[in-house]
Amino acid sequence: MRMPAPDTALLLVNLGTPAAPTPRAVRRYLAEFLSDPRVVALPRLLWWPVLYGVILPLRGARVARKYAQIWLRDGSPLAVHTRALADAVRERLPRWRVEHAMRYGEPALAARLQALREDGVRRVLVLPLYPQYSSSTTASVADVVARAEGLQVELIHDYHRDPAWVAAVAASIRAHWQQAGRCAHLLFSFHGLPQRLVDAGDPYAAQCEAGAQAIAAALGLERDAWSLAYQSRFGRERWLGPSTADRLDALAAAGVRRVDVVCPGFAVDCLETLEEVAMMLVERFAERGGELRYIPCLNAAPAHADALAALATRALDAA
Repeated sequence: MRMPAPDTALLLVNLGTPAAPTPRAVRRYLAEFLSDPRVVALPRLLWWPVLYGVILPLRGARVARKYAQIWLRDGSPLAVHTRALADAVRERLPRWRVEHAMRYGEPALAARLQALREDGVRRVLVLPLYPQYSSSTTASVADVVARAEGLQVELIHDYHRDPAWVAAVAASIRAHWQQAGRCAHLLFSFHGLPQRLVDAGDPYAAQCEAGAQAIAAALGLERDAWSLAYQSRFGRERWLGPSTADRLDALAAAGVRRVDVVCPGFAVDCLETLEEVAMMLVERFAERGGELRYIPCLNAAPAHADALAALATRALDAA
C-alpha cells in the first residue's frame, strides 16, 4: 500500500443542504441547485423566469417547513452526518488530509479546492458520496473539479458494487432485522432520475439495479422478497419507475402489511430519506393498512467509514 504524500488530500463531496430551515435559506440553496444545467437542462432564457418567478417563491416556504421537521441541534442532517463521516474516515487515514465539501451550499466544493491549493496541497482525490454514477450528480462534481487550477485532481466515479460498501449496507439491514424482526418485503428506494437521461446513456438505473442485486445476494434474499423503486420526482416529464409511492401502493393492494425500506443511494440521511420516506411514506402506507419501517442510511457507521477509506486507498494505489 502506497502512503500518500504530504501534499495529498481526500475530499468527500455530498450534494448539499440549506444553511437553515428558513424560506430565505432554502430559496438560496434551491436557486444554486436548480440553476445547474446538469440538474435542469433548459436554456436560462426559458428556465430562469420560471425558477425565480414561480418555483422559488412557491417552494421556498413549503420546503423550509419540511426541513424544520428534521433539523438537528447542530444543523441539517445531511451536513451533520457528512461532517461526522469525514471525521470517521480521517481517523482511519491518519496520513491523509481528509476534508468534506458540498456541490451546492457550504462548504462549497470550488472554495474547498482553492483552500487546499493555498494550503500547499497539490493532489486531491475526490470521492463524491454517490454510490451510483449519474450525469446529474457525479458529472456535476466533475464540472467543478475540471475548473480547479494548480491541482492534480482524481475523481472516483462510483462504488455501487464495491464489496465493502455492499457488505456494510447488508450488515445494517441485518442489524435492523435482529433488533426489530424481519418484514415480509424489502424495498430499495433510490433517488429518481428523468427517463431521458437513461435513454441517452446514463448508467444510473443500471447501477442502482446492480447494487440492489448485490445487496440482496449478500442477504441471501429470494427475488420475490425484495424490489426496487425510485423516489423524489420533480417536474412533469417522465421519470424512472416505478415510483416508491406507487410500489408501496401495489404492495398494500397485494396484501403485504409490513415493508422495510432502505435507501442505499444516499450515503447519509437527509430530507429525502427522513421526511419523504420515514415520515410521509410511512403515513401513506399506514393509511393503506400497512407498517413501513425505514432503515437508516449508513451515515458515519464504522463499516461505512472503513469501506470509503479502503476505496480511497485502492484508488491512490491504482493511480
